[in-house]
Amino acid sequence: MVKHENFKTCDQSGFCKRNRQYADTASSQGASWISPYRLDPQSVEVKDGQLTGVVLKSLQGGGEAIRLPMTISFLASGSARVSVDEEKRQKGDIELRHGSQARKERYNEASKWALVGGLKKDTGVTSKVENGATIIQYGTNHRYKALIRHTPFSIDFMRGEETHIKLNGDGLLNLEHWRPKIEKENVEGEQGADTREDESTWWEEKFGGNTDTKPKGPESVGLDIVFPGYQHVFGIPEHAGPLSLKQTRGGSGNYDQPYRMYNSDVFEYEMDSPMTLYGAIPFMQAHRRDSTVGVFWLNAAETWVDIVKSKTSANPLSLGIGGKTDTKTHWFSESGLIDIFVFLGPSPKEVLHSYSELTGYTQLPQQFAIAYHQCRWNYVTDEDVKDVDRKFDKFKIPYDVIWLDIEYTDGKKYFTWDQHTFPDPIGMQKQLDEHERKMVVIIDPHIKIEASYPVVDELKSKSLAVKNKDNNIYDGWCWPGSSHWIDCFNPAAISWWQGLFSYSSFTGTAPNTFIWNDMNEPSVFNGPETTMPKDNLHHGNWEHRDVHNANGLTFVNATYEALLHRDPKSPRRPFVLTRSFFAGSQRMGAMWTGDNQANWDHLAASIPMILANNIAGFPFAGADVGGFFGNPSKELQTRWYQAGAFYPFFRGHAHIDTRRREPYLLGEPYTGIMTQALRLRYQLLPAWYTAFHEASVDGSPIVRPLYYVHPSDEKGFEIDDQFYVGSTGLLAKPVTAEGADRVDIYIPDEHTYYDYFDYTIYTGAGKTRTMDAPLDKIPLLMRSGHIFPRKDRPRRSSGLMKWDPFTLVVVLGSDQSAEGTLYVDDGESFDYREGAYIHRRFVFDVASQSLMSEDLAVTGKKTKGYLKTMAKVRVEKIVLVGASARWEKKREVLVLEDGAKEGRKVPLSWHQAEGGRASWAV
Repeated sequence: MVKHENFKTCDQSGFCKRNRQYADTASSQGASWISPYRLDPQSVEVKDGQLTGVVLKSLQGGGEAIRLPMTISFLASGSARVSVDEEKRQKGDIELRHGSQARKERYNEASKWALVGGLKKDTGVTSKVENGATIIQYGTNHRYKALIRHTPFSIDFMRGEETHIKLNGDGLLNLEHWRPKIEKENVEGEQGADTREDESTWWEEKFGGNTDTKPKGPESVGLDIVFPGYQHVFGIPEHAGPLSLKQTRGGSGNYDQPYRMYNSDVFEYEMDSPMTLYGAIPFMQAHRRDSTVGVFWLNAAETWVDIVKSKTSANPLSLGIGGKTDTKTHWFSESGLIDIFVFLGPSPKEVLHSYSELTGYTQLPQQFAIAYHQCRWNYVTDEDVKDVDRKFDKFKIPYDVIWLDIEYTDGKKYFTWDQHTFPDPIGMQKQLDEHERKMVVIIDPHIKIEASYPVVDELKSKSLAVKNKDNNIYDGWCWPGSSHWIDCFNPAAISWWQGLFSYSSFTGTAPNTFIWNDMNEPSVFNGPETTMPKDNLHHGNWEHRDVHNANGLTFVNATYEALLHRDPKSPRRPFVLTRSFFAGSQRMGAMWTGDNQANWDHLAASIPMILANNIAGFPFAGADVGGFFGNPSKELQTRWYQAGAFYPFFRGHAHIDTRRREPYLLGEPYTGIMTQALRLRYQLLPAWYTAFHEASVDGSPIVRPLYYVHPSDEKGFEIDDQFYVGSTGLLAKPVTAEGADRVDIYIPDEHTYYDYFDYTIYTGAGKTRTMDAPLDKIPLLMRSGHIFPRKDRPRRSSGLMKWDPFTLVVVLGSDQSAEGTLYVDDGESFDYREGAYIHRRFVFDVASQSLMSEDLAVTGKKTKGYLKTMAKVRVEKIVLVGASARWEKKREVLVLEDGAKEGRKVPLSWHQAEGGRASWAV
């Protein structure tokens, strides 16, 4: 179980406690509370899509107000950005304690790591001042409005005439300004002594035997963000709880702690908790019927979020009917700027697209990366790896990648091989390559301190490691023992890291070797909260407290760049798996949910956790199939493979102390059932790859919760145990309960749904239907109106499927119409950027009862050559599910192809509806 004593609660985190107390003070004073922040109207200037001004903070005891420069940028995308800094720190006009060499400014480089686009300003904004407020209209046709009140300072973001997001509406804005430490004496009986602010955590904090020296004093930022009329909020991963976020101020069924974002190594984490985990994406969506809005809190420091839902009735006699719910959120970070992006939607797709435009779309991975990965800690020798590889083939179980955890190294020194257990890594990888398989090896950010280890010698001599508060190289403890940590905020460290991955440096690796970045929160076994001290120093003398949540991103970025440069003449898309992540990590690879347990609760929790990442812009997500800690029962492991077949990232993994559990070891019927689940994943790889492509160009989730697909259906907003795969119309509800042989699946709309395997019909908008789900059955429905591709020939790996023909599944409903897309490229290179791909839209036309294909591709210089290689890859079969009776007497259909002189007739087979199952034709 998780060791709670190793991790802070809000009361043990000084700035969290202070900001909560600030909110309690405001609440206790009710309407008499007045925020001490005002916007100086004389400072306001609006120019070229941007408002600048100075917010003034009045001090309790009087004196000169604190000047806080503010910028509000109105972006061409329709988003808005609000940034607030502190003038004294900005100018370096402060004194640091303890002789610290830390930067004096508030950290202002989070955008450097998180943002890649979307910052073009809307130069068509209009502004006016009336009734003590500046009003900005922006966006297409000026459909958005920002009402900026001067005193007290607040902002209402409006769509039309309705407010959807309020900043500082409850007056909880709290930017802790710099002040010198003044030693005070308590004189007994001194008047007013009990009214002083609690300074006990301003100047230092102790936890877990570590003292945080806090050389800049208190510097937290806090703000209330209210979503009027919105009952549901989603996002801010990573947490092991429901998709629709809970309230955090106590009460029945609620949490009593805020959601915490402070990337941490929390093994055997607990369920239904706001406790921090390995990654942090401070992006939240609020949703109500037919309206979605969002905020992105761009801050890489430790962050907590309180959520309270306030219900109001339309009138005292209404008994709640016709009332509304406001979701009130309170965000606070330990340091840095207030830097918020506001998205006014109105659809989930528009909000997520706007966020993704800023932070980048998910990587389009190589084809192998979305197939099945086989891992454990550890495969013990190269012969062990080859034996596992052969046994997968013997039992005809498909897989694409086998993984090596830390034991492959020589004494846990990265970029080495243990010569006793892995004497021939190249021979091992050659065997894998025979069937188009790959290898992934682990490389972590801690570098072992050992004499005659060139990697650590260079790390020290080039001064590329993280420093401690005294500006000396930091020494901590992790898997190898005493270690140093590479500082990937440093451009020189990134360049050096690239060189370590060359085939001549990392001998024993091959073009089919890829990388796993673990422990990159960073995990430090003897550090406070199992991580680095906050007063450590990074490149540019930024404190670790400022950059903590972005640390994992910078490490993956360095590894991604290294793999990109490994084959400069023919670069291929890198594959990197990360445990720690931040906004923007999606550009560089995949993530998984960390050290879960082999129990049913963790299987069930994996689904909302993966969905949360998908709607937060990082869709290439998975969980350890089977559970990392412990030994799953055969039933649990089988059900987990069925669920894992619908994770975007699909990997089986296990702890070193667990029993071996490769699928072929369980025996029948379990091996056969798991093989069926794996073959289903491989059969649907064309549909998965098409969904990945869609995510890579517009930010769409790869697996989609019901509220995203059906934003009008209020019954579906909280459902987080069933989901759609991309735009395919495939609706999955994995079995996550022990002994279950049926599931209740919710039908969200008027469309007809069909069982994927036997075409049983399910209908009834807003109703729950029961599906039989014996152990060998995956509850999977097809929504009418969709067309999706698959490949039906079983192969040993995805690479061996490259030239196989396609099957198109056309799912027809009452109106007999359907459409869908297929995206194909070479599955490994970047040639698709120069036109080397196929992108087709398929439409089944009701009037003509014909299936047509439309080319969506844009021609480039490599289009012609690629199409030539694909000339023999055809659509082999078309399956019409729910075909109307007019097809019953047809025995053949006409196929017309581009470039062909005449059409050709092909046979059609018809299958009559029976026993609640749809008719279908092939």
